[in-house]
Amino acid sequence: MPWRDQLLPERMTRTAIVAPQSRMRRVLVEVADAGTFEPDASGSSGELPISALARQAPGDTTSPELCVDPVDADELARTGQLALLAGEAALEQKMATATPVGRCAVLPGWIASTEVGEVRNRIAPLGGAIAEVPLRRGVIAPTAHVQSPMTGALRPLVTTYATVPYADIDPTLFAAVAYMLMFGMMFGDVAHGLAVVVLGVLARRIRLDRAPGAYRVAPFLIGAGAASTGFGLLYGEAFGPTGLVPTLWIRPLDEPETLLVVGLVVGACLLAVTFVFATVNRWREAGPGVAVYDASGIGGTFLFVGAAAFVGGLVGSVSWLSRAGIGIAAVGAMLTFIGLLVHAGPSPAGFAQALVEMFDTVLRLGSNVVSFTRLAAFGLTHAVLSEVTWDGTVALWDRSSTVGYVAAATLFVGGNLAAFSLGALVGAIQALRLEYYEMFSRLFTTQGRPFEPWHIPIKIVPSTALETS
Repeated sequence: MPWRDQLLPERMTRTAIVAPQSRMRRVLVEVADAGTFEPDASGSSGELPISALARQAPGDTTSPELCVDPVDADELARTGQLALLAGEAALEQKMATATPVGRCAVLPGWIASTEVGEVRNRIAPLGGAIAEVPLRRGVIAPTAHVQSPMTGALRPLVTTYATVPYADIDPTLFAAVAYMLMFGMMFGDVAHGLAVVVLGVLARRIRLDRAPGAYRVAPFLIGAGAASTGFGLLYGEAFGPTGLVPTLWIRPLDEPETLLVVGLVVGACLLAVTFVFATVNRWREAGPGVAVYDASGIGGTFLFVGAAAFVGGLVGSVSWLSRAGIGIAAVGAMLTFIGLLVHAGPSPAGFAQALVEMFDTVLRLGSNVVSFTRLAAFGLTHAVLSEVTWDGTVALWDRSSTVGYVAAATLFVGGNLAAFSLGALVGAIQALRLEYYEMFSRLFTTQGRPFEPWHIPIKIVPSTALETS
């Protein structure tokens, strides 16, 4: 699948199902069975008889079905065919919302552009047709993501926070990689990381119908565990500083300042990518004007890049970089302030509001970057727990007694279980917190609407249930 298809949602087409009123039921049965059309969510007025009958019927009506031919709703209720009764009630509601136009009925809605031809071919022999309707200003299409094995399992990380607006880029791949990177930095241990990978593999082997939650979380477990294993090699940690693996970079407790700086750099890089995505989203949502002046667009990006260059110049004693950073940040601040002023209104009160919001924007930007120091802080916490456990184990083992051996083994197992459980829980929560508060709050300024196609399968029923009149 082309990479572009994984960044953008399915292209949606505004359509209307058109059919003679006498054939509308039969046409809508085929549309419902196809399960690719979302009718407009407009309610009907008055009490609908089949719907009232379905509400009064005792039993489960959560899995509706439809019959091709008209059925007697009273007979369905009497014989307990509740699935067909629920299907007829849903069909009745959709037919009630269709607009009569002469001898025809029209039901507007949405359908993925790739599915228009298939639905048209299904309903054409029945006298139905699909008319493509031009989009009116302000009408926003629902979001339907391209089905991909790579992004499908990872998408709940994004959809738990918000539905991606139709005009926006889908950040699922970026968010998943960032999440696993941050988790691994806070939970760096080869042995603990491999344990998470094993849990992910076991969860992946569970049948979807038995434990869908475990099956869907498996990619996160495998990816996060692999990241933890990689950072464990960098830290030289395997059940703590046991010496089972070499230290390829630094030991966290020996150089906490280095780990702290790296956490800030990682956070700055993730925020930089977030600004790129956010700028593209603002452009696609509202055009170049908003993209230039928005705090999460070009204005905010310049402010962030300028501040980063200024700090980098100060740390590295590069005067020209600091001066360039000041200039870039000034341009970004000017663009952002103009955008805030336009939004607040050209008045003294609006000017004051824009000043306050500008101050908040700068303060929030700094706090967002500093917030990524938790990558180092919780990585150090995990390393401390592991080292305390290992030092205690070695001390007890050195007593060279049966009691000492038993106590050492007990401490080693219990301490690692505690370090694993606490570290994994904290890492998972903190990585999610950083994504939602520091990154997604910039990516999403509007809320999308998920595409919810109408789907009721066709069921073949005995002729005794058919209407004979």
